Amino acid sequence: MAQAGEARLRHSVGMDPQEMLHSTLQTARADLLGKLDGLGEYDIRRPMTPTGTSLLGLVKHVASVQLGYFGEVFGRPADRVLPWYADGADPEADMWATADETREEIVDLHHYSAEHSDATIRALPLDAVGEVPWWRPENRVVTLHKILVHMSVETSRHAGHADIIRELIDGSAGLRAGDANVAGRGADGWAQHHARVEAAARQAASRVDDGAARL
Repeated sequence: MAQAGEARLRHSVGMDPQEMLHSTLQTARADLLGKLDGLGEYDIRRPMTPTGTSLLGLVKHVASVQLGYFGEVFGRPADRVLPWYADGADPEADMWATADETREEIVDLHHYSAEHSDATIRALPLDAVGEVPWWRPENRVVTLHKILVHMSVETSRHAGHADIIRELIDGSAGLRAGDANVAGRGADGWAQHHARVEAAARQAASRVDDGAARL
């Protein structure tokens, strides 16, 4: 497990804080986008949770909010209008892909959003001040440092969602094939591990339930 983490830590050695935060954000973006690789149209769009979360929807969402945080917030608006943020639009419209929105369009938006955001990050110092109009008034004034941290956490959080969704779709786990962070158990080995975890959960729950019954 340590190998992949150590490789990323080595990559950050010698970076100043702004470079390190920027690199972290770029890595999280790539991790999220990579979860689309090898999947067909249905699988990248299909809702995998009761609230409709999908892989392509996550990519669309991160691309969309990133444009706002690194664009509008710092007076550097993008030259693309996102119709799903118009007044009266479906409030969940940035979280899923309609049948008319192509994979290529959404991936292109992701790349455009990243390039636009990278330009802001390179142009401004960490202490550059901006304003987030959709936050509460007392929290709206921010620095580029705060937004870099915010978007790194936001993107990493959704990349984690995508990890689980991809595993539910086709069993793929880890950043890529052969990821050293994922044990090479094989299908039978993972089935045995799943059974072991299930048995431990039932045993613990039974013990707690028995204890409560005796009170």
